[in-house]
Amino acid sequence: MDIAEPAVDTSGQMVKDELAEKCQKLFQAFLEEFQNSDGELKYLRDAEELIRPERNTLLVSFTDLEGFNQELATTIQEDFYRIYPYLCRAVRNFARDHGNVPVSKEFYVAVQDLPTRHKIRELTTLRIGSLVRISGQVVRTHPVHPELVSGTFLCLDCQSVIKDVEQQFKYTQPSICRNPICNNRRRFLLDTNKSKFIDFQKVRIQETQAELPRGSIPRSMEIILRAEAVESAQAGDKCDFIGCLIVVPDVSQLSTPGVRAETSSRTAGAQGYENEGVRGLNALGVRELTYKLAFLACHVAPTNPRFGGKEIRDEEQTAESIKNQMTVKEWEKVFEMSQDKNLYHNLCTSLFPTVHGNDEVKRGILLMLFGGVPKTTMEGTSLRGDINVCIVGDPSTAKSQFLKHVEEFSPRAVYTSGKASSAAGLTAAVVRDEESHEFVIEAGALMLADNGVCCIDEFDKMEMRDQVAIHEAMEQQTISITKAGVKATLNARTSILAAANPVGGRYDRSKSLKQNVNLTAPIMSRFDLFFILVDDCNEVTDYAIARRIVDLHSRIENSIDRVYSLDEIRRYLLFARQFKPKISKESEDFIVEQYKRLRQRDGSGVTKSAWRITVRQLESMIRLSESMARMHCCDEVQPKHVKEAFRLLNKSIIRVETPDINLDQEEEEAMEEEEEDNQMNGQDVPNGDAGNQVNGRVNGHVNGHELTNGVNGESHSGKPSLRLSFAEYKRVSNLLVLHLRRAEEDENEDALKKSAVVNWYLKEIESEIDSEMELISKKAMIEKVIHRLVHYDYILIELSQSGLKSSTQSSGTEDQEDDVTLVVNPNYTLED
Repeated sequence: MDIAEPAVDTSGQMVKDELAEKCQKLFQAFLEEFQNSDGELKYLRDAEELIRPERNTLLVSFTDLEGFNQELATTIQEDFYRIYPYLCRAVRNFARDHGNVPVSKEFYVAVQDLPTRHKIRELTTLRIGSLVRISGQVVRTHPVHPELVSGTFLCLDCQSVIKDVEQQFKYTQPSICRNPICNNRRRFLLDTNKSKFIDFQKVRIQETQAELPRGSIPRSMEIILRAEAVESAQAGDKCDFIGCLIVVPDVSQLSTPGVRAETSSRTAGAQGYENEGVRGLNALGVRELTYKLAFLACHVAPTNPRFGGKEIRDEEQTAESIKNQMTVKEWEKVFEMSQDKNLYHNLCTSLFPTVHGNDEVKRGILLMLFGGVPKTTMEGTSLRGDINVCIVGDPSTAKSQFLKHVEEFSPRAVYTSGKASSAAGLTAAVVRDEESHEFVIEAGALMLADNGVCCIDEFDKMEMRDQVAIHEAMEQQTISITKAGVKATLNARTSILAAANPVGGRYDRSKSLKQNVNLTAPIMSRFDLFFILVDDCNEVTDYAIARRIVDLHSRIENSIDRVYSLDEIRRYLLFARQFKPKISKESEDFIVEQYKRLRQRDGSGVTKSAWRITVRQLESMIRLSESMARMHCCDEVQPKHVKEAFRLLNKSIIRVETPDINLDQEEEEAMEEEEEDNQMNGQDVPNGDAGNQVNGRVNGHVNGHELTNGVNGESHSGKPSLRLSFAEYKRVSNLLVLHLRRAEEDENEDALKKSAVVNWYLKEIESEIDSEMELISKKAMIEKVIHRLVHYDYILIELSQSGLKSSTQSSGTEDQEDDVTLVVNPNYTLED
């Protein structure tokens, strides 16, 4: 067993570190003797791997060390920085014993499975040099640089070579030439060919929100990664770093101009002899103790490597590899969930147990978490698979609750508020590094949520110029930056979940979605699903919501009933996302058919759609149906999946612009003027006569009121206007259009008369009419619907016999209305 040979030094005897050497022997014995449960040497295969040129780090488990020798483990933990070089030598000897390794190759040790985890705030000077594990979120990564580990210098006076000068976090020259005759202390040249370099990367991490004490700003810490640990953490990852806390000279303080960092070139004496004196800080050339803490990490691991860490949406994983990561019990649970008939419903209730109702929104968000399948075309154009959802709604409709739930549940989710975010904060900022003065890119919210979900609250309150920054990220899923000489295209493969308030605080049903939301058309078309949450007064739902909230406040734990726990859903999500469903032939035809329907409906001006149906909505339908197939762990998209996707999309498009139809719209003004004669009219109108008052004014009043012996005087003044739900209105108008078209084809002119149409409709629905009063109200309603179809929607056209109008002016309204012939507007196309 080789022990590190002390380097020959003429200037003085090397001090032996007996404790470290003892640790080296013990550690080498541990590597050579430690066996796993099968009785084979655990680290032998790893050591053989080290022969490969790209490998140089041996990963050792701390729990194994404790099992082998408790004292050794404690010493390594307490004096890690001091013992580290000796451990590396032990690894080098171990590797040389078991393989043909080049002599000059350096080896390193990485420790994993350290039991206790510390917060960034707990790193004080007490912990300098000891082995600790900290966790945080990576905020900024720097490019990988070569770092000089040990330099070989050439003395410019006597040409002698000085080998293995150790570098201590800054460029360190030999203190004096080793040639006894030569007294050179300053003029040295670095021989780069014979020096040793190592990969080196700086990473900055920040405390996660969960660890923050109240009222504090998140602390950050510089992490130094070397050798194989470089490039193992990307911006946005939540990682654990194992290593030791070190103190490094604060170079940025040195380079700032001013008195604080005055560098003194020491005055040279005659013939190059310097006036020697106490050489402490002066060698550094600094007047002040500017040091800072940094963390030298030897191993980086995702915080929760199995489910949730950075691998949650790594597309490289396969279903098989995920299955191998699970225990038998967990795998059985996943299998059981995939067989569940009510999986869709159960996942929704388990994910948002505290939110009552809003089932459509829950379904939309659930499908967003599963996501569609991203594809790349032959030309290299990428088609996104992520689903973007926007929730628009009145205050207090649990919008932010949904966003918070998703942020807590999803491993890579970033929550940000629209008003408080700038364009650079959402995408990426180019900042100057304080040490190297290069420009580096600092990741914004969308980059940090890469392969995750970005929740943006108060989306409508964003500045216009900041909203524009999201355009590219939402469709192309990249962020392009050209600033300060940095040209870069960064990935932002993220789903966006946005919540917005309508203009003026409350949603106005009589206007379209476009007029209700302060968003531009390009942004709106990029959202796959829009959900409108309207705060309606409804006795049943209000009671249920009130019960739910009171229940939640009174017994928090017991009131939540989940079918599946969050961990189970995470596992299932991870597994289901490995499926890449293909679209079957019947589904293809079905999707095309549905898209044609949507486009036609958009073209016919009757139900003006919430926003223009574009090809993006077709892609949304494909993504949603793939997501449905993924959720059921299917390899093929079936028509039933497309049906559900179409239903959701339809809901989010149509739910928007269907206010109730107010049939008394134009009469409401007229009523006020004629209130007096109406009251006299309606005071003693018997039921039978009311039916003959065709002009509908009295009917309008009679409708919907309990007529006691035909007297409607008291209640009519506070009467609500006659309203009809949009769906009902469409149904009636479609019925009329079909009937009139049929009559036109049969050339039956009498059937086209208005009175005939009214009678036909009443005959059609006679089974629904129970009393004479209902008959009157239905008749009034159908007349008003016809009136609206003629004068507002222009679906029907009134043809009166020419010349009759003037002559029959006096013969009363009844005849005039009956004489009108109704025909369907020839340009009107009936939708399904």
